[in-house]
Amino acid sequence: MQLKRSPNLIFVLITLFLDVMGIGLSTPILPKLIAEFIGDVSTASYYYGAVVTAYALMLFVFSPIQGALSDQFGRRPILLFSLLGTGLTYVALTFAPTLPWIFAAQILNGLTGASSAVVFAYIADVSPPEQRAKNFGLVGATIASGWVLGPALGGLLGSWGLRFPFGIAAIITFVNLLYGIFVVSESHSTENRRSFSWGRANPVGSLKLLRKNSFIFGLAGVMLFTDVALQCYISTWVLFTTYKFQWTTGEAGISLALLGLVTASVQGVLIRPLISRFGSQRTIVIGLIFSLIGYLLYAFAPAGWMMYWIIVLNGFDYTIKPTVQGVISAEVSAHEQGAIQGAIASETALSSIIGPLLATNLFGYFTSRNAPIQLPEVPFLLGALLFVVALWLAIATFSKKHLSHQQTEDISHNG
Repeated sequence: MQLKRSPNLIFVLITLFLDVMGIGLSTPILPKLIAEFIGDVSTASYYYGAVVTAYALMLFVFSPIQGALSDQFGRRPILLFSLLGTGLTYVALTFAPTLPWIFAAQILNGLTGASSAVVFAYIADVSPPEQRAKNFGLVGATIASGWVLGPALGGLLGSWGLRFPFGIAAIITFVNLLYGIFVVSESHSTENRRSFSWGRANPVGSLKLLRKNSFIFGLAGVMLFTDVALQCYISTWVLFTTYKFQWTTGEAGISLALLGLVTASVQGVLIRPLISRFGSQRTIVIGLIFSLIGYLLYAFAPAGWMMYWIIVLNGFDYTIKPTVQGVISAEVSAHEQGAIQGAIASETALSSIIGPLLATNLFGYFTSRNAPIQLPEVPFLLGALLFVVALWLAIATFSKKHLSHQQTEDISHNG
């Protein structure tokens, strides 16, 4: 039985890797590709923001829909459909003759690439209980690998032509599609299937769970401001470094690969000893303070080489989200865990819509001739402001929780 599961597990991990790698691969390339069509970085930032927002919106809407469809029709056809769409997206980006082709390709990519929920469901199907935690650990390693290798490959291969990396990605994706068609079997048995329901496929409804109580609602606000700040950073990184430091595609790709490596190191190695030493609440507050400082350093760095060091020094940024998730998880019962994680995923997707649209438009305006001052650093200054709000909200939420706990103990003692 284990041998039968092995090719299935390899297939879904490769599928997930290609999804994550595709995002990383596109990040150092798409802004420059769009700038080739438009002519200047300032105007291109508006179009790039619209492209990223369209992709994120498709993910937000179709992630729960794909999950619900896989419950009725099985995981395999949904994953194969996702791979087909991803492959066609890469082909379209390789040969896109005009800007509308790029928009259409990214919309298709978001529509068919929202497969992470199906991947998790497939792994749960094929993993025995004693192997499930280990296999989900492989998911984390796969995502981290995609974030490191994607930007690096995009930057390095992009030096041979901005469209070349998409052609290579298309070939790899179609090879995996053929592997899935001829080798991989269905994981979701017929007796466990259920009919499609629009209620379960609603991406907005799950957000209501984050209003369960004032403590969870406050931490959800911390996550939202933090995630929007991160999206402001990611969506304008290539635009900003190109405009201010004249970075090449290779330099942008290597820097984003370093970001992925730092994220994987912090979340995979450092976060546990940090929480053990300082506790979850202090780790969150420390992370917010370091992030605020880091974004100000990004904004005012006078030389491009400094950005690499700031990426490393700003590693505390990546302790915030998983630590907040852990605290929220501890506040809900066992039967609510899946629902609350789904709500957090919806919040993350929502921030991926808000952040890029806001940051790219501000960058475009403050680097244009009509701006009262030239301020390409505005996305990082906005991010710093969002971290100030998140820090205030975190301190207020933890203080209120501590006060409520103290009052409960006093009442219990007096009783």
